[in-house]
Amino acid sequence: MSPDINLIHNLLQAVMFIPFLYLVNQYIFKKIREKHDFFSASLMNKLFYYHLIFAGIYYTYALFNPSDSKRYYRVPSREGKAWNDFLETGTSFIDFVSYPFINFLGFSYEMMMLLFSWVGFLGFVYAYLFFKENILLKIKVFKKIDFLVLILFLPNMHFWTASLGKGAPIFLGLMLFAYALRKPKSRILSLSLGSLLVFAIRPHMFLLLAGAGIFCIFFNKNQISIRQKAIFVGAITGVLILFSKQILEIVHLGNSQNLIADFLSFTENRAENLENASSGVPMTDYSLVEKFFTFWFRPLFFDAPGILGIIVSIENLIYLLLFTKLFKKSFFGFLKTAPGHVKLSLILFFTTSFAMTFVMSNLGIILRQKTMIMYFLFFVIYYFLAYEKNTVFRIKQEITGSGSMRAA
Repeated sequence: MSPDINLIHNLLQAVMFIPFLYLVNQYIFKKIREKHDFFSASLMNKLFYYHLIFAGIYYTYALFNPSDSKRYYRVPSREGKAWNDFLETGTSFIDFVSYPFINFLGFSYEMMMLLFSWVGFLGFVYAYLFFKENILLKIKVFKKIDFLVLILFLPNMHFWTASLGKGAPIFLGLMLFAYALRKPKSRILSLSLGSLLVFAIRPHMFLLLAGAGIFCIFFNKNQISIRQKAIFVGAITGVLILFSKQILEIVHLGNSQNLIADFLSFTENRAENLENASSGVPMTDYSLVEKFFTFWFRPLFFDAPGILGIIVSIENLIYLLLFTKLFKKSFFGFLKTAPGHVKLSLILFFTTSFAMTFVMSNLGIILRQKTMIMYFLFFVIYYFLAYEKNTVFRIKQEITGSGSMRAA
């Protein structure tokens, strides 16, 4: 079969796969609707088609540019290894997940791109549940734009979660984890699967999740017994000790004798290497505030040439404008009585950002990496705006330190 005919054949297969995924979506939506009467299948179907557009955009981009997705398809299909040989953390875990689809089911590159794009879409479904379950109030920003709809349809978020690679499954893992936070006892499957995905793909990210979780267990006002706290902390500590080698290997510290010095050396070398790329920025010369600003809000119009740069700059400007809504004295009072999952979201956002600023010195990589955590910031902003709007809930929260935002 000639290359052109083979490409057309693979594309047709992928297109025919879409109706199947649509039907699977409807089954999932039905099950979710049975648990959450606020769930909008109509909105999620629109989001699905929107996400598919970005799957097509990313696929077209990958055809004419270097892309990690090509490596993620090539390695499990050609290296001659057994399936279990890929069962490791990091990049190999994506190969492990891809292996049966490529080698047993005969999925083409196009089919794998679509499959992982669907996984990324499921991340948005659970992001929607995470927000909507906790905040049923409709919040308008920029005078008449629905906050939740705005953040669900941000293009950069979809672009980096619509391809074969780490972006889609880790986003799903983080959103499963976030969704499970409200009722961890009854959502142990979501909590476990989300944690497993995060650990398997980025063990250091799991370390931050665990740390933020432990902090919130001890410092929120929810009625959690000492016994439950001890069990949770013991379990997390045991997991961290058991898999400490895998976590440290991510930053090449598996055999380190001086973790702090070696980590600083690693971050400095990594940042300098990334600075030499075409979109590198001198992060090592920036103050901490400049590092945070660069990681969260750049590129902006002054350093993003071309039409794609303008689109990305508009989205980053939206991030910046939303972030400024936290600049109120009442925000500190809100934090004192905020529920544990709000505090965890803020802690996770800041700690991950802090860690990333020491190893990220390339705007292209920054764009991709920050998609993992921006929804945690959006959740804090959304919750705070709802807190400001709803007097009844604000009084309740200040008394109990818990609850969900429901229309008065």
